[in-house]
Amino acid sequence: MFEHPAQRVGIFFDVQNIYHSAKHLYNSRVNFEKLIKELVGTRTLIRAVAYVVKSDAVPGEQSFFEALEKVGMELRVKDLQVYASGAKKGDWDVGLTVDAIRIPPVLDVVILITGDGDFVPLVEYLRWGMGKQVEVCAFGKTTSARLIEATDKFIDLDKLPRLLMAIPQKKT
Repeated sequence: MFEHPAQRVGIFFDVQNIYHSAKHLYNSRVNFEKLIKELVGTRTLIRAVAYVVKSDAVPGEQSFFEALEKVGMELRVKDLQVYASGAKKGDWDVGLTVDAIRIPPVLDVVILITGDGDFVPLVEYLRWGMGKQVEVCAFGKTTSARLIEATDKFIDLDKLPRLLMAIPQKKT
């Protein structure tokens, strides 16, 4: 693996995956601004796209989305689907995959922020079908082993605690 300033980078954030992993593992949240800087380094950032699910029942959600935009992310927003049975669904796997295939002609490096093993076929296609360098960034403790094996480089957030921020405790 090599990095050089002329590399053009695109980052695709599976926000739900990384947000919930940070919360459950460390009772923290990710500092997305620092994460972007860490991942890009001296390379050139072309696009940073965050895939989020909107649920009006979550307090502070809109300010979280605005904070993501403020650090330079493009947001893709989808409403949480609630089925008659009460089941809820809100993933962006297909949307992220389509964008990660459509945008790469202008990229040298694709960085996926997810630990979801469902993205293994995408990683393989980007690497072998499109000739892109693919990096995956997630918490090693919750990342699919197959995803780690499929990528050119795995960045383990468990080993980068400086990118985490404590969740403020609610006053009682």
